[in-house]
Amino acid sequence: MSNLHAVSVAVLSFGLAISTSACSQEERRVVRATAYNSTPAQTDSRPTESACGATLKPGDKVLAVSRDLEKAGLECGTKVRIDGLEGSYTVLDRTAARHKGLIDIYMGRDVKAARKWGVQEVQISWNE
Repeated sequence: MSNLHAVSVAVLSFGLAISTSACSQEERRVVRATAYNSTPAQTDSRPTESACGATLKPGDKVLAVSRDLEKAGLECGTKVRIDGLEGSYTVLDRTAARHKGLIDIYMGRDVKAARKWGVQEVQISWNE
């Protein structure tokens, strides 16, 4: 294969990768949303360590998701938009196994803000 042909194949392959990712579908779902903090009482003895292996810091825009949502495509690293909140949140944690259809929004150490949030029904979206 000539060098020119190899470059053409590489460029075509790159173009296909771009067009494939541009066609990703947006998923939307209404879920219950609670909030959590970096406290042993709300998590475990390692309150800043996420289920995905990340170290959480106050100010991080992070979500924990229930296992059913994880199976629906909200895996570690997925960017999620929450209607009514600015920006996107990254899935970096998992809720307790008993929860279904739940996201848990990380609020650092601000227990007052988490309590104020309470339990809400929100619409979320993400790209598959």
